[in-house]
Parts: sequence; C-alpha cells; structure tokens
Amino acid sequence: MSEHLASLGDGVVSGLAELAATLRAQGSRVGLGELLTAHEALEAVDCTSREDARLALRAVLCSDRADLAKFDLAFTVVYGSGRPIGQSPFDELGGIEKEALPHAGLAGGGPPPPPSEGDELSPVPAAWSDVELLRHKDFATYTDAEMALARLLIAQLARRGPTRLSRRTRPSRRRGHTPDLRRVVRASLRTAGEPIDRHWRAPSRRPRPVVLVCDVSGSMTPYARMLLQYLHASVAARRRVEAFAFGTRLTRITHELGGRDHDRALERAAEAVTDFSGGTRIGDALATLNRDHGRRVGRGAVVVILSDGWDRGDPERLQAEMARLRRSAHRLVWLNPLAAHPEFAPLTRGMRAAIPHTDELLAGNSLASLEQLAVILEEI
Repeated sequence: MSEHLASLGDGVVSGLAELAATLRAQGSRVGLGELLTAHEALEAVDCTSREDARLALRAVLCSDRADLAKFDLAFTVVYGSGRPIGQSPFDELGGIEKEALPHAGLAGGGPPPPPSEGDELSPVPAAWSDVELLRHKDFATYTDAEMALARLLIAQLARRGPTRLSRRTRPSRRRGHTPDLRRVVRASLRTAGEPIDRHWRAPSRRPRPVVLVCDVSGSMTPYARMLLQYLHASVAARRRVEAFAFGTRLTRITHELGGRDHDRALERAAEAVTDFSGGTRIGDALATLNRDHGRRVGRGAVVVILSDGWDRGDPERLQAEMARLRRSAHRLVWLNPLAAHPEFAPLTRGMRAAIPHTDELLAGNSLASLEQLAVILEEI
C-alpha cells in the first residue's frame, strides 16, 4: 500500500514538473515558487476531480490573461483531454431532435398558402426586433404597449448629458502641466525632504446645466406625452436639469417631475400645467423664462426647446426673446416633430423667427431623434 502511494506521489511530482516545463517552453514565467504553490493548491482541493485540480493549477500557474491559453494547451499535453479514446467532444450534445429555424421567412402571421403557378415569393428576414422598429416609429402612432417599452429606452438616453471642464482638478497618474505640490511635499517627507516622486493634477469635468422647455399646446398633443417622459427621465437621471412646459404661459415642472414613479410624476405635472392642449405663445413663454428664471438658466446652460413652432403671438417678440436666450445659453437646440418630414421647411412665423438663433434643429418625433440629441449633448 505504501509503495502504491509513493508511486502516486512520484507521478504527481513528475506531472507537475512536466507541466511547468511545458509552460516555460511557451514563454510563461513559472519558477520554483509557482511549482511549490501548485503542490499546496492540489492539497487544498479534491484531487480526484479533474476539473477542480485543473482550476486550482490554473489559478497559481497563470500570471496574466495570455497564460490562460498556454495553460490549457500544456494541461492537455501532459494530462490528456480527459475523454475516452475515440469519443468526440460533441457526442455529449446528442442528436438534433428538431429542425433549425430558417434564415429567411415569408411575411405573414400564419403558414403561407401553397403557391400557384406564376406567383413569385420574396423572402424577408425572419429575425426582427421590437426596439429596432420603435427607433424610427413616429411617437404619434405609438400604442400603450409601445410607450411602456419606449420608456426604458428613453431612460437610457436621458442619462447622457453635456459636461464641462471644472475649475477643480483631480489627481492624475499621467504627467500633466499642473504639478500637485501638496502630494509632492508629502511624498518628500519619506526621502529626507528631497522631492523625488512627482505628482500631477488634471482638469475634472462636471455636468453642464440643461434646460428643457416642452410645448404642450394642442398641435403638440400627439407628441407631448412621450416628450414629457423624456423630461421626467432627464430630471430623474441627472443633476442640474430644469424642466418647463408652456402653451400660452410658462410653468416650471422640475419639482413635479422629480422621483422615480413615472406615472405619479406625469400626474403631478399635468395638475401643475393648466394650459394643456390650448394655444401657443412661444414668445411670451420665453420672456417669462428669461425674466423670472434667468438665474436657473444662467450662463453656460444648454437649452432644448421641444415645439413644432406654431405660434399665435408676436413674431418680433419671439425673435427678441430667442436672441436674449441665445446670448445667455451655451447652446440652443430646437426639436421640431415636423422636421422629420422630407419636405419640411421652416416657413411658419415662429420657426422663421427662431431659426437664426438656433444652433441645432432636430426632429423630435422618434427615439432616433432623441438619440441624435443625446449625441449632440455629449459632444457639447
């Protein structure tokens, strides 16, 4: 019995030595210390389990990601594949018991009727995605189920916002233009006052203020609900976001849209806004924004106006208030659902007065347009 155990021990020792030599031949750094640690690892696991032994040896003999493939090859060379001779690695999967789905299918919900002579069948892709279909679908044609699905996508887009360089700096490992004198002096205490170790600081970034102004007049009714979802997601996801709604007057709804309960937030916003589905006076609303909420907008904010541009007010006042808002804002972006039409042209009085003071004009009628807005906000 003792001779049998001694022979087993010699086999383990020789096997580990051969495994280490095979790894070294492939360029891995395996020395005497790793080999002794491999013996201790085998004592800590169940050696009768091939998988447990393999994982234990891989943990102590691999020092980086590149060694994983080398170890698998060396383990197979020294200890074999672990399968009986003649057995295929795919035998465990068994046979195919049902047919695979085709790569192309025919349009229609049920099985297609048998083709008649002269009919030509055009194959269409069998795979489809609800998300991909919703990206370019107009908000006005959404069903309740599609609104619920789009809510998750809008929440992801709302997390993307603009940033700006801050006056505050942060510690950096890379060499920069600003030395971190405090850390240099602190480190010099370890070397008798000699500033041997150098440390640096780099500029940090902080969120840039965003002001969202949504038109809830009668002409924007098909799009107002989805755009208000975007306002709520933006307020809930990021700091320094102000939300306003306007028809004939401007209403601040930042506080009402706060919180994670989406339905309750929209209910509070609907109660606060008293001019839903009414007329539109964009100039008066922007005048209130500039006069009463100028400190909230501040200098350096990105202002996003979501409106179709149909205005019953004075176009000259709208033009003056847009010019004033443009002077105080960092960027001014206008989302017009009508801009999605290929033949769209800013011919209304409101759009003609606003376009000269607008940095970007996007179509706010789909998730794809909100994705374009997110990209623009991140690039600002």
